[in-house]
Amino acid sequence: MSTAAYAALSQRLRDGEAVLLDGGVGTEIQRLGAPMSTALWCAEANLTHPAIVREAHRLYLDAGAELVTANTFASSPLLLQHFGRLDEMERIDAVALGVAREAAQADPRAERLVVAGSMSTMRPTVPGSDRTQTDHAWSEAEARALFARKAASLRAGGADFIMMEMMRDLDYSLWACEAALASGLPVWIGLSVERAPDGRLVGFGRPDADLEPVAAGLAALQPDAMAIMHSSLDDTPPALEVLRRHWQGPLAAYPECGHYAAPDWQFVDVAPDEYARRSHEWRRLGATALGGCCGVGPAHISRLRQEFP
Repeated sequence: MSTAAYAALSQRLRDGEAVLLDGGVGTEIQRLGAPMSTALWCAEANLTHPAIVREAHRLYLDAGAELVTANTFASSPLLLQHFGRLDEMERIDAVALGVAREAAQADPRAERLVVAGSMSTMRPTVPGSDRTQTDHAWSEAEARALFARKAASLRAGGADFIMMEMMRDLDYSLWACEAALASGLPVWIGLSVERAPDGRLVGFGRPDADLEPVAAGLAALQPDAMAIMHSSLDDTPPALEVLRRHWQGPLAAYPECGHYAAPDWQFVDVAPDEYARRSHEWRRLGATALGGCCGVGPAHISRLRQEFP
């Protein structure tokens, strides 16, 4: 754990400096050849292909990323419990964070790099799609206990901070964020949005969760930073505008390119130059931390580095 490196990065964000994040970790692991699991997506790659996971991190660092996001998004406690594998979570997370730290320590900027533990509310998806199965739910007490265990796992594994990813509602996401904050680690909260059929901005996969109250409710938790992430290039700017109405602290933007059809990510070609061009609008809307999510690769991060040296 590098408290000094995180404090320095956090200060730069508060000062309004551009900070470069990494890109999609799970999708880069897939692109490098690790097979994806229908049940656990990229989580099992930590155990079966750790060298590929490490290589994905190295490629992003070589492109200029200033932090490493450990491959712990898909080791969601809800997902693991559903498939009877919850007792594997701590081992999966420890390997993922260990590999991420190894990649950071091998970089010439090692003393300045930080490692984020990704935490999600991922649940089983409908086969062949990115839609959440809704035939199983957890009570608030059950979910809170599981999220507390996940946050403790990330802390024990050595994460410098917790990156809450694909937050989208005021039930599971709220419970997860509160558990992360209770861990004592710094927390960033990333909101993921999409358009409802009537055009409203809503939480990804949650047409019942309008963005405005979700943004207000999660901003009230006062994390270290907030983000619009894993959202389309077109939806990211208006979502940033909504979030900015409720959050005046450090802001990040890292969209996705493509879509998930379990078990594999379906890539959509967005040229790095076009991605960099779009990033100037995110910066204008207040985002100081810039990167990418699923489908965004090292070439895009390298191009952002050129744009924001």
